[in-house]
Amino acid sequence: MHDDFTTLGSFIDAQLGDHEPIDVAPMQGGGSCEVFSVSRGIHRWVLRRAPRHASSATAHDVLREFTILDAIKDEKVAIARPIIACSDPAVFGAPFYVMQRIDGVPVRGSIPKAWVADPGSQGRALEQLIDALVDVHAVDWQRCGLGQLAHPEHYLERQVERWLSQMRSYESRPLPKADAVGAWLENHRPVDQPPALFHGDYKLDNVLFALDTPPKLLAVVDWEMASIGDPLVDLAWALIFHPRDGTMRLGTTGDASFAVDRLPGGNALIERYAAASGRDVSAIDWYHVFSRWKLAIVLEGSYAKFLRGESSKPVHEYFGRQTDLLLDSAMTLIS
Repeated sequence: MHDDFTTLGSFIDAQLGDHEPIDVAPMQGGGSCEVFSVSRGIHRWVLRRAPRHASSATAHDVLREFTILDAIKDEKVAIARPIIACSDPAVFGAPFYVMQRIDGVPVRGSIPKAWVADPGSQGRALEQLIDALVDVHAVDWQRCGLGQLAHPEHYLERQVERWLSQMRSYESRPLPKADAVGAWLENHRPVDQPPALFHGDYKLDNVLFALDTPPKLLAVVDWEMASIGDPLVDLAWALIFHPRDGTMRLGTTGDASFAVDRLPGGNALIERYAAASGRDVSAIDWYHVFSRWKLAIVLEGSYAKFLRGESSKPVHEYFGRQTDLLLDSAMTLIS
């Protein structure tokens, strides 16, 4: 089915109250969603669309993401500013939203080339990652109208059984280490933190940095997992991907990689978060175990699809190995 940009253009005109021709082109990335560049007059935007044959839940996630971004757009949080959303699939094939385009890059395998020549400043990328997370967690989510996302009571108490049930639903290979870690988590569960807006998948490749040096964080992206809950889950999750101290290290591939010996360590970043947020991080070791265990279960879901022949993404073949790596790391932490 060919995309009808005429209908999309008419919808945008009606929403913004003027008329400008638009230029639309597909972009790479977007995770579970499709993304398009949109140019309209002096404006450059990104359109994020639910998959055409998405379930209603996936379509809802796109609109939910817009709702969150729209609620926090005037807060001290670095985001791509949302413009408009549409729930009618007749306009552009599926529900979508449009946001400001940020000319930045995530840190995945490598870092921006300009950073390589300035190794002494590379640690700023990790410091800004933490500072931006403090800003996310400082949002007054009740005042912003995000109370409908909140089920904050007994948040941690619900997590272990929820994710063990998720793992059992895969009907995949046995994972005795996941059960062992789950039991440890139940027996050592800390007191819940005051609930906060949390991102749900916070890491170096879900933020955008400027291409020049010193590192400058421009925006936090991919908010589809955001909710109200325990903010220390975000902190521990981000540290799984620490270029030196993490289990799944980002920015360490090829010639354009971090000078890891020049970076602040995980403990220094935890201290930075505690000082800026005022939160009690004394139980962070529990969160280190929990975040690795949860990510292992999430990745196992995609690996189970690969084993059943239900996944068309070649990368899912390797998720089983990553699940094992994360569970081994969690077991080491509790031993």
